Amino acid sequence: MLQNGGATTAAEVVKDTTTQAFMKDVIEESRRQPVLVDFWAPWCGPCKQLTPVLEKAVKAAKGKVKLAKMNIDEHPAIPGQMGIQSIPAVIAFSNGQPVDGFMGALPESQVAAFLERITKGAVRAEEKDVLKTADTALAEGNATGAAEIYAQLLAEDSSNINALAGLARAYLQTGALEQAKQTLALVPETKRNEPAVAAARAALEVAEQATSVGPLAELEEKMTADPQDHQARFDFAVALNAKGKRDDSVKHLLEIVKRDRKWNDDGARKQLVQFFEAWGPTDPATVEGRKRLSSILFS
Repeated sequence: MLQNGGATTAAEVVKDTTTQAFMKDVIEESRRQPVLVDFWAPWCGPCKQLTPVLEKAVKAAKGKVKLAKMNIDEHPAIPGQMGIQSIPAVIAFSNGQPVDGFMGALPESQVAAFLERITKGAVRAEEKDVLKTADTALAEGNATGAAEIYAQLLAEDSSNINALAGLARAYLQTGALEQAKQTLALVPETKRNEPAVAAARAALEVAEQATSVGPLAELEEKMTADPQDHQARFDFAVALNAKGKRDDSVKHLLEIVKRDRKWNDDGARKQLVQFFEAWGPTDPATVEGRKRLSSILFS
């Protein structure tokens, strides 16, 4: 999965460089792909934090960028010529010239963003294509196939937030609510409001909610017997969504909003909003549902 056509090994994309080898390792090599130079020293605490993060990100880039590490104590000439006064300092070279850089120990997410910037998006392009393939499989109902792709992405990068969210949704599609919950629990606290994670969490909440509303036939009978029974209609809408009948679910929730906007502390509208988040902004049921909800609220 995500293999580069050329068999670039981890050892080839990360290496120690010297004053003598700098022209070959950095200047000449940067004419083929960007090269990061990590200026460091053994006594530098932040360097020890940053270097492993850099190595991980560069190895994950599969040859689209390389890393050359230079110990400034052993090789002071080049950092001196470049005006490097504090470390860690990372300078990116492309086409034989320094083009970008940063100083200090950055977190993994910012290092990844830096690599994406200097490679003009090439670092994450392949991953995005694979994610799109998995998302398409999931949308078409192939939860097992999608889960396999998400799992392979996670095997390469266990912190891949979109793959974690996708895997959780795949579990939800097969009814494995507990596995979905466990997968979402792996998302770091700082990433739990990412759109993909929020959508997966909303989908989980909706799925859990559907387990407690009762059989469709009974709910429909109850609602038909008393069209003003908003709770029965609400539960019926939740059950319809669990069966994949999104348009019908939206219709019944909108009916509650039309009949009594304030029912259950605006419960029908809030449920619609949660559905929209769980389905995603581009889902046809979300797009049409938002239009119809707006026309009711602002008429």
